Amino acid sequence: MISKEEYTILKTSKRIKVVIAFVLIILIVLMFPKGEALESEVNIGSIWIQDDLIASIPFEILKDKKLYESEKRDVLGNVLSVFVKENFINQKVLDSAKFYNKFLANTIDEDLINGIKPKFNKLGISNTDYSILKNLRKVDNSLALRNNKGLNYLFGIAVDIFDKVYQRGLLNLEYNRIKFDSIDVREGKFEITSPKNKFFDNNTVRSFVSAYIKNNFSNNEQIIDAGTNYIIKFLVPNINYSEKYTENARQTAIGKVSKNIGIVNENERIVAKHDRISPDIKLKIDSYRVARAEEIGFWGNATQMVGKFLHVVIILTLFVIYLFLFRKKIFNDNKKLLLISIVILFISFITFIIRQLDVTAPVEYLIFIPVGSMLLTIIFDSRVGFYGTVVIALIAGGLRGNDYIFTVMNILAGGLGAYTVRDIKNRTQIYRSFYFIAAAYLLGIIAFGLERFDSYDVLLMNALFAGSNAIISPALTFGLIIFIERTFKITTDLTLLEMTEFNSPLLKGLAQSAPGTFTHSISIGSLVENAASMIGANPILARVGAYYHDIGKFIDPESFVENQLNNENIHETIEPKKSVELILKHVSNGIELAKKNNLPSEIIDFIPMHHGTMVISYFYEKAKNYYPEGTVNVEDYRYKGPKPNTKETSLLMMADACESAVRAMNEPDSKKIENMINNLIDQRLDDGQLDESPLTIMDIKIIKESFLNILVSQHHKRIRYPKQEELESNTKVQN
Repeated sequence: MISKEEYTILKTSKRIKVVIAFVLIILIVLMFPKGEALESEVNIGSIWIQDDLIASIPFEILKDKKLYESEKRDVLGNVLSVFVKENFINQKVLDSAKFYNKFLANTIDEDLINGIKPKFNKLGISNTDYSILKNLRKVDNSLALRNNKGLNYLFGIAVDIFDKVYQRGLLNLEYNRIKFDSIDVREGKFEITSPKNKFFDNNTVRSFVSAYIKNNFSNNEQIIDAGTNYIIKFLVPNINYSEKYTENARQTAIGKVSKNIGIVNENERIVAKHDRISPDIKLKIDSYRVARAEEIGFWGNATQMVGKFLHVVIILTLFVIYLFLFRKKIFNDNKKLLLISIVILFISFITFIIRQLDVTAPVEYLIFIPVGSMLLTIIFDSRVGFYGTVVIALIAGGLRGNDYIFTVMNILAGGLGAYTVRDIKNRTQIYRSFYFIAAAYLLGIIAFGLERFDSYDVLLMNALFAGSNAIISPALTFGLIIFIERTFKITTDLTLLEMTEFNSPLLKGLAQSAPGTFTHSISIGSLVENAASMIGANPILARVGAYYHDIGKFIDPESFVENQLNNENIHETIEPKKSVELILKHVSNGIELAKKNNLPSEIIDFIPMHHGTMVISYFYEKAKNYYPEGTVNVEDYRYKGPKPNTKETSLLMMADACESAVRAMNEPDSKKIENMINNLIDQRLDDGQLDESPLTIMDIKIIKESFLNILVSQHHKRIRYPKQEELESNTKVQN
């Protein structure tokens, strides 16, 4: 496990930043289309606004991909299966049959003489067939029945059957496994097309053998079956299907399908300026791109790769500059940079996959750029979300062959998607994005569709796919944001809002055990939230930090005056050192409780930072009077820090002191409250407690004004009720 120092180095390392950027750029470059698609996308019906396009080289006009694939399928559908004829199978089968016949006859003779049955598995025939063949052998050995047809006669018939089968030919596939009625039979270097039923297959050869035995040997069904089974064992196909030659035939057929429908000569005009792009012109333009890409060679490809690399670098540099100048917390955090890179890469990969689909439907509307927009907005803020949208849309447009229309529509849809979640209050709010994303796409579809004279059918189809994007994007965002929060341990505003629920275990326990501290925390929450929104800090983070900053008092609430309901202050009876130990303990207890309940690190920071390294002045002054002079060390009466290092934690430090002090004032008025606020904040400035804070002088001025307005409204004078003195005492009021 790495140490905290090592983690900090990894988190801020410049080398890791370079590695993240380099890997992101390379992966995107590898997903870019081939050279022929790098120029701007051309759509049928649009107007060619550039100068006349003149062919610099002669090239073939390639057929439409779908037409070419259709023609290939038609040709392949007519390619016959190729079989290879082997001419020496017959002799091999005869030799094998003669050897086996002799072996079988000797086996049967031994059985007849000795009465010992052989192992049939070695002979490869069943018990029944063996018994029948043995009876035929008895006929052969009987002098009285020598003229009867026995086993040797069956052997002779087998030889005749072999000759007839191999003269016709035996296929190694059944008829129903051969697609066409005809096949190509290859013998040597020649191929002859023949009907497949000219040859035997496994089924027809068996029928032939059975019929031949019946006609030339015996009508007995058992003898016919035994003889058929015996002879079939020797038959080996001599016409075998060849995958190799069949594939060669398929490739030859494909090669005969022409890829082009014409030729454009060098210096011939492909399209004139202001001409409308027709299907034929689009084919010429696309074919010209392919020809140019093939002509450039290795160095041309290498140069183009450099161009792609610089293309992506230029786009990403705009985003990096923005983060460096205006979002340094993100720029300095490699984990957050990695997350942004993953979001960009995720959308780029979807774009790459969609582009591989060879379909006529407008599937480009299923590239979920609004998902990236909403994720970046929820995780960071709306400005990061919008800048990220522009960058993602530009990259995706480049991956689609510099598709300008696609880029513009997705900047619009992604921008509105980011707008809808910029001030998100709950997770279900994500789903209202549907209407804005759908409206953005619909507006773009109508605008560019009318410009291109698209038909109503095309507009409707585009709208349906865009509507699918609008439905899927919020749902996908909802699922991914939970995954990202858990994986990257990032605290979004959605998580913070869920933590403001008073039914959470910590806040509920604080309200029950330390009601004074709970009320104090809620009051501070209002102070810091209002001030945070005025100085550009995160108001939700500030409010949640205020709610949880004193949860350590939940363990020992009686040690703090706001929870001492019986007006008995335990600190009046114990030494100052003991009091300070009790006071300091609420910080360590709070951190321990927060970690135990898995609070985000951003919230845990509020617990020690809202005190910084301030001196616990009340007990320090008491100690100087209680202990001998010179024995009191001020460092023993300081909080352990660290000092606040964000706007939100700095706000809490000031609000905590001001709210407590004003609450303790007798008859507070506007001027007293203003003086108290100014003095308390100035004390912390003079003590260096805000040295690590990013707050400016103007921020502090705004904070003072904000605190004053809220605290005055909370502690304004009220009209006293009639007979209020009697109401405040235990005296019964007389009517």
